[in-house]
Amino acid sequence: MEVRLESSWKELLKDEFEKSYFKDLAEFVRQEYQSGTVYPPPKFIFNALDSLPVDQVKVIILGQDPYHGPGQAHGLSFSVPDGIKPPPSLQNIYKEIETDLGHPHHASGNLDRWVKQGVLLLNATLTVRANQAGSHQNKGWETFTDAIIHELANKKDHLVFILWGNYAQKKGSFIDPNKHLVLKSPHPSPFSAHSGFFDSRPFSQTNRYLIELGQTPIEW
Repeated sequence: MEVRLESSWKELLKDEFEKSYFKDLAEFVRQEYQSGTVYPPPKFIFNALDSLPVDQVKVIILGQDPYHGPGQAHGLSFSVPDGIKPPPSLQNIYKEIETDLGHPHHASGNLDRWVKQGVLLLNATLTVRANQAGSHQNKGWETFTDAIIHELANKKDHLVFILWGNYAQKKGSFIDPNKHLVLKSPHPSPFSAHSGFFDSRPFSQTNRYLIELGQTPIEW
């Protein structure tokens, strides 16, 4: 697997790339791309990291799997490329932004504009077989993305971690809430959004925290 990665991440994670689990993962992923359809396209596997240097990260939103439908996944959790209809979870995220901040939602589901402002959109698993949700879980990606979260949580101060749903909350359970702002709510999926995601107001809470730190708030 070609690790196309912005230099600060390459330095931060250099030890991970040498571990046996990552070498096994790389071989598994290489074979998967050769033998069938896998998302996202290879150049976007590390898009979340490659698009945002470590020192610019202010907010982390954890997802689970890439989207597994054609044209949807491009390496940013919850995001889809321009021209692709926003999936239901993202539609609900947009509804919450409108309620929380009074902003009309964007027509595009491409969240690259958030990344440019310091939002790391990180999935726990960075690849998936077409039309097979969860097909690349428990192959090593979770260990790799755990390492990313540990490095950020331990080496940086005053980050915002947005953990939607039980999976993300379990993955981020070690994060020190006295050192960082940790926002938890149900997942924005249609199956759970009405159980507490709506009216959780993560976007205004994030911006208040950033402003208190003297940082520029996110234009959601």
